Amino acid sequence: MEPHPPIVAIMPVRYPQILEAVTRAGGILGSPAEAEGLVWTDPMAPDDLASVLAGSPAAWVQLPFAGVESFAEQLEPGRIWTSAKGIYGPAVAEHALALMLAAARGLHHYVKCTSWASAEVVPARRLKGSRVLIVGTGGIGRALARLLEPLEPEITAVNRSGTPMAGASSTVPTALLGEVVGQADWVVLAAPLTQETTHLFDSRMLGAMSRQAWLVNVARGGLVDTAALVESLEHGGIGGAALDVTDPEPLPDGHPLWSFSNVIITPHIANTWDMALPELAARVERNVLALGGGTPLEGQVDIALRY
Repeated sequence: MEPHPPIVAIMPVRYPQILEAVTRAGGILGSPAEAEGLVWTDPMAPDDLASVLAGSPAAWVQLPFAGVESFAEQLEPGRIWTSAKGIYGPAVAEHALALMLAAARGLHHYVKCTSWASAEVVPARRLKGSRVLIVGTGGIGRALARLLEPLEPEITAVNRSGTPMAGASSTVPTALLGEVVGQADWVVLAAPLTQETTHLFDSRMLGAMSRQAWLVNVARGGLVDTAALVESLEHGGIGGAALDVTDPEPLPDGHPLWSFSNVIITPHIANTWDMALPELAARVERNVLALGGGTPLEGQVDIALRY
């Protein structure tokens, strides 16, 4: 294909960074009715996207987040769909590491202290020599493995195929998760939410975890059966949980998860919009260049797998 300046629409919010990314790549800003590409900037408006696409010939649609489960019904064949998968991995991995370190050193027990003398010393441990199980080997999982390397834990990874992940001493397929989860001190969830992974950590999987292990979820709340997690925590089935995502989300006031001393909850802030926007703009720029030049686009969504 001869290089050409593609017409690109940005909807519904035209952030300056995205506008500049399109024009830097040689794209022409236009309306959805004439666009070859559409950059969709609202992660929670699938019905609005469907309405826009009904009148658009856009061959390429860029979605703003890595997770595309809310757009599952819109992922029609005949268009190239790209997401933000991979580009937010380092930011989310940093948060996962922060949660692990906070839990390991008991920081959540100290942060509300108002007196040195009143602080109760709680058991602490190092990550060195501990066993970390990373479930999901996409951008988050790979970035977390790199961050953990100087801290010297033993890392096992889990993915659909068992394809080895760099930085892991071993990688096993999801079918064998139940056989390895009990060996881990830390279980970090970094997998996409699909039909196959919904409630992957149910009562059976949580029951297979070590009673000292912490569950760290920075991916999607639906990976965990919340009722089963509450029951496990109530009975001391696991060491604790550090959650940036929950199901339901937002987590309602008064929910049992708020009451546990061995649960750390952050309100889905592992990757804020301020952190995400520069990364998304850079991906848009590269994909507009690829669209104009007829080369493969980054972050393509597998419509069958829904990620």
